[in-house]
Amino acid sequence: MEEINIERKSLDSQEFLKLRQATDTISHMLAKRLKDHLSVLKPLFLPRKLLGTYIKSSSQQEIHGSDKAFAKLQEKYGAVCEKPFGLSKKLQPPLPAISNQIESTPFQYTLTLNDSDDKPITITSPTRFILSFQSECPINRLRGMLAGTEGRQIEDMRQALINHLSMVIFLELFPALTQLLKDLRYEVEIVELSNLGNIPVVILTAPIPTFLPADNFITEITQLSGIPAFQEIIDINALDNIPDPLADALFKATS
Repeated sequence: MEEINIERKSLDSQEFLKLRQATDTISHMLAKRLKDHLSVLKPLFLPRKLLGTYIKSSSQQEIHGSDKAFAKLQEKYGAVCEKPFGLSKKLQPPLPAISNQIESTPFQYTLTLNDSDDKPITITSPTRFILSFQSECPINRLRGMLAGTEGRQIEDMRQALINHLSMVIFLELFPALTQLLKDLRYEVEIVELSNLGNIPVVILTAPIPTFLPADNFITEITQLSGIPAFQEIIDINALDNIPDPLADALFKATS
């Protein structure tokens, strides 16, 4: 996965327990907030409004711009489908229907600790989420197929790639949707996941800083739990300084 630059801070056990509880609380609030936002925004992200007759739908009507959208989808799909997925490059329309449900998955990456020879630690962000159209193959299952911990299902892998790439294309072709998400205080990024064949995905980030403790502290916690996983910690002291893009824009316009 792409290199992650994150602040490091020293913690003792008492501070960690307090901040871990606060992080869990805020993480659940952020996930629910995003889910509620996506429920309201769903009509703006209908797949048939992007791809028209290029996908199977109950409403087979021509959509202006769908030729361009499908061409982009074919280009992006062709660039990532062969390695490591082993899928053929050609997409044959009409494609299977794309769910109009939008799912958000906590962003995860791996971290190799300097003081440990064990396998890398999986780090979960409490403030970053991967945005995609819902599929039978969520991103963790896709990782499992590539890692060999789950049997490969060709159609499921193909649909997962299409669903992620379609969300990327939606935001590329309709920048007003990106601006709307930014107005809701999400940072919007298109990030290539290097451990998934550099497939580009949409990532939304809430404007709350996070950090990690030192490697030796993470090692102690993961050894105690027996699970090679850790969660970034929300910087509670920074909550008073959450940026307000609207206020910043108004101030800049009048200064």
